[in-house]
Amino acid sequence: MKALLDTSVLVAAFYETHEHHADSLELLLRYPKKEVCCAAHSLAEVYATLTAMPGVRRATPDEAVLFLGSLRERMTSIALNGSEYAQAAELAAASGAASGGIYDALIGQCFLKSQAEFLYTWNLKHFLRLEGRVGGRVRRPNG
Repeated sequence: MKALLDTSVLVAAFYETHEHHADSLELLLRYPKKEVCCAAHSLAEVYATLTAMPGVRRATPDEAVLFLGSLRERMTSIALNGSEYAQAAELAAASGAASGGIYDALIGQCFLKSQAEFLYTWNLKHFLRLEGRVGGRVRRPNG
């Protein structure tokens, strides 16, 4: 696996008017399916984000599901088992991440499980704080 894309990259890839759309979409399309992945729970985060946007940016549930289908055709999703969820909590605690930081730790744990080279995100600070093997391999899609 070459790359794990976080939710911020996937959401930006959806919206043509998003400031990071071009870089996010290019990254999504750069790799064949066997080389690019996301955390399985990022699919739920993408759905939640797209269908909660304000005004005209809000996607309908059907539009969000169609986009998720496109993502699933383009990339592999990495799911965690029970003990891997516990490891993600340990990663969050060791990094001092509290509250919603657990979701970043879940993505970090999926990144470790995938053995991808890099974790791509627009939210660098969320992942740079994660211990060692994750934080050192975080990149912006255009960086």
